[in-house]
Amino acid sequence: MQTQFTESQLALPALAQANEVLRTCVHCGLCLATCPTYAILGDERDSPRGRIYLIKDMLEQDAPADATVTRHIDRCLSCLSCMTTCPAGVDYMHLVDHARGHIERTWKRPLVERAIRTLLSVVLPRPGLARLALLAARGPALLAPLVGGRLGALLRLAGRPSHGPSWVERPQVIPAQGRRRKRVALLTGCVQCVLAPEINEAAVRVLTRHGCEVVVPRGAGCCGALSHHLGDEQRGRAQAGRTAATFAREAAQGGLDAIVATASGCGTMLKDYGHLLKDDETHAEAGAQVAGLARDVSEVLDELGVSGSATPPTNAPVAYHSACSLQHGQKLDRQPMALLAAAGFTVRTVPDGHFCCGSAGTYNMLQPDLAGELGARKAAAIEGTGAALVAAGNIGCMVQIAGHTTLPVVHTVELLDWATGGPRPPALERLAVV
Repeated sequence: MQTQFTESQLALPALAQANEVLRTCVHCGLCLATCPTYAILGDERDSPRGRIYLIKDMLEQDAPADATVTRHIDRCLSCLSCMTTCPAGVDYMHLVDHARGHIERTWKRPLVERAIRTLLSVVLPRPGLARLALLAARGPALLAPLVGGRLGALLRLAGRPSHGPSWVERPQVIPAQGRRRKRVALLTGCVQCVLAPEINEAAVRVLTRHGCEVVVPRGAGCCGALSHHLGDEQRGRAQAGRTAATFAREAAQGGLDAIVATASGCGTMLKDYGHLLKDDETHAEAGAQVAGLARDVSEVLDELGVSGSATPPTNAPVAYHSACSLQHGQKLDRQPMALLAAAGFTVRTVPDGHFCCGSAGTYNMLQPDLAGELGARKAAAIEGTGAALVAAGNIGCMVQIAGHTTLPVVHTVELLDWATGGPRPPALERLAVV
């Protein structure tokens, strides 16, 4: 793709990088076939190629974003399926993130929309505040079936059960069982702690059971992904910098073999710290170190080797949903399914598994109509496998899918914990067949 940036524009590092990405695109259009929003809307401006043209024009003209550009960029899920498909290796992820930052700096959104985005950016990364917000919204959440749009989506989230602080959230060192094989730090996350603390609890049990000393460092907060993908670059980088500094300090003091994420969206963000913080004089080195150590929990368990007992805990077939942030963002698809199979589970692949479920961070709250259509499509594909339960590696996907199916949805690590001596996942208590 030809670009027309001026020399003064290219002197800006962010624009110079955007220019390199834009010039990589060869207009082939293969990305259209795997883009969920293009599949639904049929508008090329809602495809990766169309958005690239919109971004190019906006940046070249050094123009403020307008309502049209904002609408089509906002509709992007950042599922990154296009990057898996692209034969030219276009770095769409960083290009669209740059465009979102430009939009937030130059476009004034309607008041209600600004309020919702600020609420999400401020509340969700703070587990204590999120618990209070969900508690306060418990009454209004009863009205969710009567309310549509973004408010309805927020109320549906508020209607989900929330949990108090888990023992895993406390700063601590949890010793390995038997010989120590690895020393790892756990990113406990933010929203996941409130909605499903059992995920991190299961991760700690299965990691220590397989020889990992698990460290929960003091001061590791939100990874910054939520704010960053909302276009709030300053807040997102600040959160990422603090988290990077925390893990780098722990690595210097006690040594680390890995930094483990149980939410694949967070893991993708950690692995991008080297790029995100490269121009941060204070945190660039820590960011690169954390990016090199970051691992999804399935990667670590795959390295350790996990196998279940001779008799698996259930014969019920499991549909494995491969989160976009795992299969496209981190290029991990084999490991979770292989681990589940090795632990004795009957695993079924979901048709059109490359298609996003519609969660995409806060997307299901900001774009509820599109997210709802994608969620229903994903649930139908899952139920078509004949599986009795669903496994996924990302809390956002779990919440989204659970809203469109009656099948129980659990994290992959919960099943692996169960198969290797841990308790039955809470979501399966009502499932008679297991």
